[in-house]
Amino acid sequence: MSTYMPKVESIERKWYILDAAGKPLGRVASLAATILRGKHKPIFAPHCDCGDHVIIINCKDVVLTGNKLKNKFYRWHTGWIGHLKEISYEKLMAEKPEKAITLAVNGMLPNTTIGRKAMTRLRVYKGPQHNNQAQKPENYKF
Repeated sequence: MSTYMPKVESIERKWYILDAAGKPLGRVASLAATILRGKHKPIFAPHCDCGDHVIIINCKDVVLTGNKLKNKFYRWHTGWIGHLKEISYEKLMAEKPEKAITLAVNGMLPNTTIGRKAMTRLRVYKGPQHNNQAQKPENYKF
């Protein structure tokens, strides 16, 4: 049996809307990463970029289970000596919930050119309105 090799011109990219209201952050992020990579398609090949576009709405209403809201931190280094910064997810979700979802999805994608290209197809919005109506996105049931 031969291996299927998808051609670039045979890949059709759809637009999907994920409503994150009341759902756990990790579940929304893992589903978005799966769609961005194209793993939900029968033509998936790990060496090809065959993913779809994802719009995540209502990210201000996403849920962190357990005590993660108080105990979990996002840490990053600025590049300067001793400049390890951190912010609690309680503050991050209050100020920038879009960034929390973007960071979670980015961590679930590969650190390659395919993963970086997939991140360009992610749109995250705080509320229920988005400005991608012209692309005729369809709701993704999960």
